[in-house]
Amino acid sequence: MSKATITVLPGDGVGPEVTAQALKVLRAVEEKCGHSFTVHKRRVGLDALAAEGVAISESTFETCAQSDAILFGAVGSLPAGEDRSGGPRPEQALFRLRKEFGFFANLRPVRPFEALYGASSLKPEHLKGADMIFVRELSAGLYYGRLESVPGKPSEIRRTQQGTEAVDTLLYTEEEIERVVRAAFEIALDRERKVTSVDKANVLSSSVLWREVVERVAADHPTVTYEHMLVDACAMRLIRTPSDFDVIVTENLFGDILTDEASMLTGSIGMLPSASLGTRRTAGGMFGLYEPIHGSAPDIAGQDKANPVGAILSAALLLRHSLGLAQEASAVEEAVEAAIREGYRTPDLDEDGRTVVGTEEMGRRILDRLRQP
Repeated sequence: MSKATITVLPGDGVGPEVTAQALKVLRAVEEKCGHSFTVHKRRVGLDALAAEGVAISESTFETCAQSDAILFGAVGSLPAGEDRSGGPRPEQALFRLRKEFGFFANLRPVRPFEALYGASSLKPEHLKGADMIFVRELSAGLYYGRLESVPGKPSEIRRTQQGTEAVDTLLYTEEEIERVVRAAFEIALDRERKVTSVDKANVLSSSVLWREVVERVAADHPTVTYEHMLVDACAMRLIRTPSDFDVIVTENLFGDILTDEASMLTGSIGMLPSASLGTRRTAGGMFGLYEPIHGSAPDIAGQDKANPVGAILSAALLLRHSLGLAQEASAVEEAVEAAIREGYRTPDLDEDGRTVVGTEEMGRRILDRLRQP
């Protein structure tokens, strides 16, 4: 029997809806396999701003710190027309969790289910054999440009005599690059032993350094083959020959964009899970934050339309990476695939001849498969 403490941060928009289904799956695993999960549910994002005045409270942060894993839903953007210049914003919660807990490696597996080949915009023959994992650097780069070590507020919009201008700073240290690249090579050892490092070394100094570090790390992993690829070439090959890839490692912004593109291989961005990991160990693995890669989708919030698969597969990653329950994780993944194979679809995956169901019904169908002997 495994014991673990999990903090659930449902967040905003469709976050509470999809996270509820993922939590039901974790409870089903707990019951079926005799584990014991202590769950704490807390506010985050717009929900926390409205109730507590901050994107994430100190007490919520402390609860997360004392947990083995965090299950995260989504945080929303500020309502249209609401100006909070210099004030708290919902996304600050996620940035703080990533930064202060040292979550530098964001894992995003992409494996199109054969039953969903028809839902993808690509021809089925292009999808066969596609099975990759992105390792996205998560704690540096353009998204963290505002650093005290770089003078002049390097991420800002400013007024000059010549007009308005904007600046963002792309900063990477050798250490920040090396730790995520090493993580990618270690992951490759348990897969097909192939790493594709994605950069823009023909333009960016940060990418030139990135390549230098990859070369050094690769020398420590002689059984892993590797290649450098420019980000624009990678974007093209993801659509043309996605089966070429195994492990893809890249910096923060490129990883964000490329994984959204890669989600279309599966038919919908609602299908993709993620795991954000650092170096802190738990009894069963690594302390991490788990979330679907889609956003809060306020346009469909509360309508029972959101796809819960990304959140449920994120729960499977939680079982595998933080709790060390690989068999249970595989059982969840197989239950998801079984429900899809039987023809159940949420509206984002609507196909002729399939049964379109809502968020809760899709979750129930997956639970039914999971609970089977």
